[in-house]
Amino acid sequence: MSDRITVEELAELMKKSAGITVASDDLQRQYDIGFDALGIDSLGLLGIVGELENRYGTPMPPDAERSKTPRQFLDQVNSALMAGA
Repeated sequence: MSDRITVEELAELMKKSAGITVASDDLQRQYDIGFDALGIDSLGLLGIVGELENRYGTPMPPDAERSKTPRQFLDQVNSALMAGA
């Protein structure tokens, strides 16, 4: 298991935890578009954070669930994972 979350993994988590299907290449192009525009609400984001915490066995930063964009989310989560690695 990698210590970084990729755009592909985020797209997979969005589908699994929030029920929103976004192709990873579309997500890459929409990196700075708000999660709300992608159909992810705060509860969906909380589900993604919970899934990551279960997967990695480590708490995610509290700001992760308040991220506005995929870029912001991945930056925060990957920083936390790198720090804990």
